[in-house]
Formats: sequence, structure tokens, C-alpha cells
Amino acid sequence: MRGRHRPPAGTYRKLTPEEERVIVNKGTEPPFTGQYNDLFAAGVYACRRCGAMLYRSDDKFRSGCGWPAFDDEIPDAVKRIPDPDGARTEIVCANCGGHLGHVFLGEGLTPKNTRHCVNSVSLTFVPADKVRYGRAIFAGGCFWGTECWFQSQPGVIETTVGYTGGTTKNPTYEQVHAHGTGHAEAVEVIYDPVRVSFEELAKLFFEIHDPTQRDGQGPDMGAEYRSAVFYLDEQQRETAEKLITELRARGLGVVTQVAPAGRFWPAEDYHQDYYREKGSAPLCHTRRKLW
Repeated sequence: MRGRHRPPAGTYRKLTPEEERVIVNKGTEPPFTGQYNDLFAAGVYACRRCGAMLYRSDDKFRSGCGWPAFDDEIPDAVKRIPDPDGARTEIVCANCGGHLGHVFLGEGLTPKNTRHCVNSVSLTFVPADKVRYGRAIFAGGCFWGTECWFQSQPGVIETTVGYTGGTTKNPTYEQVHAHGTGHAEAVEVIYDPVRVSFEELAKLFFEIHDPTQRDGQGPDMGAEYRSAVFYLDEQQRETAEKLITELRARGLGVVTQVAPAGRFWPAEDYHQDYYREKGSAPLCHTRRKLW
């Protein structure tokens, strides 16, 4: 689950002539010939050129069209581009621009009413036990606003708000805010390390809250609202401490805690995706550029 170093931009896998015909020159493989047309094993489908995660097997369905079909994509992983003739909409990898196929709406094949028709040659299937997501845990005040900002970051696949850093098992919101658990409101971020690095996420974290405010953020006061990076490995620890050193060198009195990650306890369902469900922007967090 831990993140790895992201390859430099433009460092892509060398393509075969057939892969280049489809991925670079926007070709199409013959129907019912692709290696993934009839594959329905659990896992993730990544871009064959750059390795970015594009689709989950849970979103794959049998369409009968002759090419792999998906009714949803990993958030922001696929870009839609109208064809010059205006008749169809092309889909490409948002990370490298490689051609995937086309997307069709309104066919009624699934409840989502969407079909991503994708060339197998544009994809690489990664079995579920081989998928390597990045994982990070940040605490920066009210977890509603913190989560909202991370959800807007390309490369973030999933977020969960919860509690960590304390001793109480399976805490409730009321227990955490009664100041007896030691936990902080935090956000667990699952991300694609090909599209975004832990350092980029950590920089975003420092920009969306006040890391100089101790035991609180704005009007939300208490240790449960403290600023903290809960690292999962030494690379994350070193990165967080490096960024703090940079900010302190600029005169910012950063008090962010850098601590080893313990058990992360998901918060109650009504806290999850709060601003996404509400359809509004957070009032408790704004972003200021620091890098």
C-alpha cells in the first residue's frame, strides 16, 4: 500500500509497433481480439504506456461490443476529447495523453448509462494482489475541509475521514471531542504514485491549513484539531521533516507533529465525503501557495 517514487514526467514504457499504432496514432484494434475483452478477474487496469491507474475491475461489464467496457473510471484518470468530426468523444489517459478508445452515453447498458470502450492494447491489467497504491494520513483541523482539498488533487483515488494518533479503540466522534482519546481528526488518502507523489500531497497539506497553529485550526480548538503527518515509512517521515525545515527557514513557526502512523479508525458514515455530498466548498480550509 505504500507509495513509491514517481517516474519522471515523460519516462514511459517503450511501445511495440502495434501499441504505438493505437496509443500514439489513435488506432483501433479489431473487435473481439483484445486480451482483456473477456477478462473479469479482480484488479486494476493501468495505462500501458505510463502505468497510471485508469479503471477498476468492479466497473467492467460485458457489453458485447468486442472491446473491454467500463461504466466508470478512477477519479480524474481519463480525459475526454471531442473527435474533430463531432460524432464521438475520444478518451485518453489523463497522465500521458495515450489514446484509450471512446466513451458513449445513454445506451442504458448499466445504471451509470456510460460505456468506456477501450482497446486492450492500451491497457495493462494488474491483479488485485499486485496493485500498489500509495497511502498517506494527514491531520489538519476539521477533517471535512481537509478531505475536500485532497479529493480535488489529481492522482488521489480515495479518501476516508477518521481518527488516529490516540489510544482509544474504535472511537466515536463524541469521544474524540470529549478530549479523552488522544486522537486527531485525520484523513486517509489512497493515491496512484504514478500520478502524484507523497511530497506533492504533503505540500498540498501544508498549503490548505495553518501549520503554525497549535492544537487547533481557526475557530476549531483542541488537540483533536492538531496539525500532524502520520508517516507510514521512513521516506514519508524524511519528506515531511524536509518540508517543515524549508518552511521554518522562511520564517514560519511550523508546529506540525510528525509521528508514526498507528491504527486509523474510519469516522461515522455521515462524516464521509461531507462537502462532496453537500455540493459546496469548505469554509474551514483555504489554500495559500507556499511552493
